Amino acid sequence: MNVSVLVVEDFKPFRQVICKILGSEPHIDRIFEVGDGIQAVKTAAELQPHLILLDIQLPLLDGIEASRRIRDISPGSKILFLSQEQSTEVVSEALSTGACGYVVKADAGAELTVAVNAVLRGEKFVSERVKNVSLLTTPQAEGAS
Repeated sequence: MNVSVLVVEDFKPFRQVICKILGSEPHIDRIFEVGDGIQAVKTAAELQPHLILLDIQLPLLDGIEASRRIRDISPGSKILFLSQEQSTEVVSEALSTGACGYVVKADAGAELTVAVNAVLRGEKFVSERVKNVSLLTTPQAEGAS
């Protein structure tokens, strides 16, 4: 399967590291990058990528709101959050947008490819250090903000 991935990260050096990690995966053949939430939404609409790696703290439009908009315009894209945020409220809200997973940036070296492959297989993935949060996230939480 040839997979396209959109990486949404405002810090370019980290974005380049993520792209390099993803580039080593044989089934990922196209990697696109943007640096803000507005571009994420526009690019997702244009490209309809298989997977979107999305930071939460982004300029112009935060990742959670971008995720909500992307769900409407690119419903086939799977969203995997990649963020330094670890608070229960933020992780829970991010997952309630319909995202397939959440990776804490500090754990990206060990968990990113595992998470990407799990999400592409249709599974959920949540970093070990925020796993307890995912247990709190239920479908009823979607309307709560």
